[in-house]
Amino acid sequence: MDNSLKEKIRKFIIEGVEEQPVIARPDVFWQKLKALGTELWLDTGDMEEAEKIWSAEMTALTTNNTLVNKEIQKGIYDDFIAEAIEIVKDLPQKEQIVEIAFILNARHGLRLAKKFGGMVSVELHTDMAHKIDATIDYARRYFEICPEQFLIKVPYTAAGLIAARKLREQGMKINFTLEFSARQNVMVAAITKPNYLNVFLGRIGAYISDSGLGDGSGAGERAVLETQKQVKAWTKNNSEPTKLIAASLRNYRQLDDLAGVDVFTMPTKIASEGKEKLAGDFSSRLAEVYPVGINDEASVYFPEKLWTVTEKELELAKSLGDNCPEDGNELIDRAHKAGCGDMFPYLSDTDLKHIAKDGKIPKHERWAKRIANGELAIDTLLNLAGLASFAADQVQLDKRIGRIIG
Repeated sequence: MDNSLKEKIRKFIIEGVEEQPVIARPDVFWQKLKALGTELWLDTGDMEEAEKIWSAEMTALTTNNTLVNKEIQKGIYDDFIAEAIEIVKDLPQKEQIVEIAFILNARHGLRLAKKFGGMVSVELHTDMAHKIDATIDYARRYFEICPEQFLIKVPYTAAGLIAARKLREQGMKINFTLEFSARQNVMVAAITKPNYLNVFLGRIGAYISDSGLGDGSGAGERAVLETQKQVKAWTKNNSEPTKLIAASLRNYRQLDDLAGVDVFTMPTKIASEGKEKLAGDFSSRLAEVYPVGINDEASVYFPEKLWTVTEKELELAKSLGDNCPEDGNELIDRAHKAGCGDMFPYLSDTDLKHIAKDGKIPKHERWAKRIANGELAIDTLLNLAGLASFAADQVQLDKRIGRIIG
């Protein structure tokens, strides 16, 4: 796509965005949590729901393919899509759909930024997850639309790690997403030095409980707290230390259990329940080592990989950070040569179809033998399932665009 069309699209996105800013009032409940050093974000793209809970202590909103798709499926952007078609009509149809999806994400993100005045994490089309150049191109275009408030979300893939490294070198703000373990986040911190990275803790506990490996209690919390320690140690000498986001919160009590973590991104329901049901007498939990609800027989599946980082993994992270691969395949091959192949497994098309079919939480029985023999790992499966789930929601959004295009 030539630069003149990109500029035309940029102007179209920003034209007429005149949201009435929310008047954010202080709230003692959130002040107590913020005083521990925790940034407070809302995990939603729904403006009406966000406005009900937004307070002066909150500084950002996160969106993703699933959350944006929910907004688009309401039909609120159908007329806007029809207008966008006129701008991109000379592109091939698939490119039209991808481009309009970008326009919608950017437009909705810009509206959130104008209305709430904080940072907004914006997501790339899932087609970009394994494409370095495309990730860089679309991230740069997001940045040009709202450089002060947009955080570009890049997913945990081999290509994503390399692309995010390049984006950070160009000064763009990155929220690296879809991680499920301390060791994954050590890789992210070493290679990309992002502004923010994540642990999707709710899905960790769900995998353990759904798989019959235990009740899952404490697993996500343990992964978050160990990641916080590892990332702080790894990035303390960086010009801009990386911050950890506790994401995929499933229970309001986690606000208390993880108080002091760098960032909470809270679904509006969790934020509302926390304010209603918690006393607000928060204290830092960063030194806690929560017991994990796993069965003795679950040890063969190495659940501790979610919250421990081996010397071998630390050495690989340092090696990849010091000498960044040129492409994703090189990164994957180096991981295998270092004995860390379960972090970037070689998978068949059939494997990927099974992962997509399973949904957000992989079916453990399908993968148990391969986890036990070290070919795969729980954090890797959760990452792949998360990306596939986002891709499924992206397909739904793309289909709506396609129907309007005709």
